[in-house]
Amino acid sequence: MGALQRESVWWGTTAVDFGCPFRWRSGSPPVLVPKPVWWGAILVGLFAALFGGSSTLISEPTGPMTVIMTAVLTTMVSRYPEGGMAMGFTVVMMAGLFQVILGALKLGKYVTLMPYSVISGFMSGIGVILIILQLPPLLGQTTPEGGVLGTLKGLPELIVNTQQSELLLGLLTLGILFSFPQRYRRYMPVQLVALVIVTLLSLWWFDLDAIRRIGVIPTGLPTLVLPQINSEVLTTMVVDALVLGTLGCIDTLLSAVIADSLTREEHDSDKELRGQGLANMVAGLFGALPGAGGTMGTVVNVQVGGRSPLSAIVRALILAAVILVAGFLTEPIPMAVLAGIAIYVGFNILDRTFIQRAHKVSLHQTVIMYGVMILTVLVDLIVAVGVGVFIANIIAIEHLSREQEKQVKAISDADEDDVPLSDMERSLLHSANGKVLFFYLSGPMIFSVSKAIARQHSKIEEFDVMILDLSDVPMIDMTVGLALENAIKDAVEAHCQVFLLCPHQKTRDQLERLHVKNWLTDDHTFDSRYDALRAAHRVTDGML
Repeated sequence: MGALQRESVWWGTTAVDFGCPFRWRSGSPPVLVPKPVWWGAILVGLFAALFGGSSTLISEPTGPMTVIMTAVLTTMVSRYPEGGMAMGFTVVMMAGLFQVILGALKLGKYVTLMPYSVISGFMSGIGVILIILQLPPLLGQTTPEGGVLGTLKGLPELIVNTQQSELLLGLLTLGILFSFPQRYRRYMPVQLVALVIVTLLSLWWFDLDAIRRIGVIPTGLPTLVLPQINSEVLTTMVVDALVLGTLGCIDTLLSAVIADSLTREEHDSDKELRGQGLANMVAGLFGALPGAGGTMGTVVNVQVGGRSPLSAIVRALILAAVILVAGFLTEPIPMAVLAGIAIYVGFNILDRTFIQRAHKVSLHQTVIMYGVMILTVLVDLIVAVGVGVFIANIIAIEHLSREQEKQVKAISDADEDDVPLSDMERSLLHSANGKVLFFYLSGPMIFSVSKAIARQHSKIEEFDVMILDLSDVPMIDMTVGLALENAIKDAVEAHCQVFLLCPHQKTRDQLERLHVKNWLTDDHTFDSRYDALRAAHRVTDGML
């Protein structure tokens, strides 16, 4: 059918007018390579590398970002045919500004607080996704609609219609990748070796049009897009920008965490968000798709030896050179060769070491890891991470609660050794004849121990004095503060005097902010256990 020109790029069921040509060879589907994707990869990749906080992160238009951007552009263009495109890319600039603000407020570190079982699960899930999605091009077929599930459903048909020539090229690529001597890998990236060798062999064995290749790449410079805001849809634009910016933050920092786990380095989350925000602002200004840190590209970068932002900068410059002057060099690369390289990358993404030993370490962590992996493959990366972090935190809080409950102790017998009392202090407690309840807490107190506090003071009416010892508590949260207030109120209502021992200024300030100390007078607040026990002894002797 020759070369066709078409003005729409289809993602799923949505057409967005980008003015992008594609080439359609006889007997093969069209190869879509929109300019905004290329320039998005160049601009986002370049500026994120220059101003970001990760040494190995590769930034580009990712799947989630592209899907959201497609919806934004579709909505804007349908409502405002003349200025909708400019408004859509204004949303990209606003999203970038939002990311810069998050980085300036130093909120990036909170995105990366997650257990390794979750990190391992979505790393392995991404590897499985990459392998599954590359099976159709490895077999010489187009990828069915529906992503991973569509590919799995269509796998029998794909196998039946396998193109033997393309499968041969893909298997040859995998053979080189897995068998290339380890001692030579430090001198040259094995992926590049396989790409060059198999591409040259394909030109020798087959005609140019006999197998599917990358094809013609559209050339040209991006177009400047000035910001345009319509007051009628300003709220919609702000919400879209927040969604796009937040997704970009999560996508980027999750990829940065993966890079850290591979390189044993640590990125600067806040600087990375500022860099990503600036990169997306530039992308929006030049009408390019927004981007984020891409897991696949980052893993490939690490595996071929990239250890500084220079690798991402060189990548962006090479892409620019390909678009502007050297597109003919990539045109003959077979799709099956790229599929083989991607499958190899996916195999290396699998966290095989943790998979092999997770079940020996912790059943809970194993379940979380496999659960996140399955959700990543079958549902969505963001959903998988959210569910995994939530369950992991619940389990961690439950384990922490058990340990903290052991630090909530209430004794009236000096013979017990659960509380760190000196001999003199034990003597004072013993002389109270069981009428003083020594209520001892230690360590950070979070909401999970509030029930333990309630249990320990349930029989407060049996005592004349309750000493609330917080001398070993560095901090309390609001729930624990309210539980302590209830304990004090119950004691007061039971005509039991309460003495507070709280030498830490931070803990005292927290109690004051919660108005807990309003139930106590100054002469019922002490700085030492001995003074509090002496006062309690005087109460039991009828001296107070």
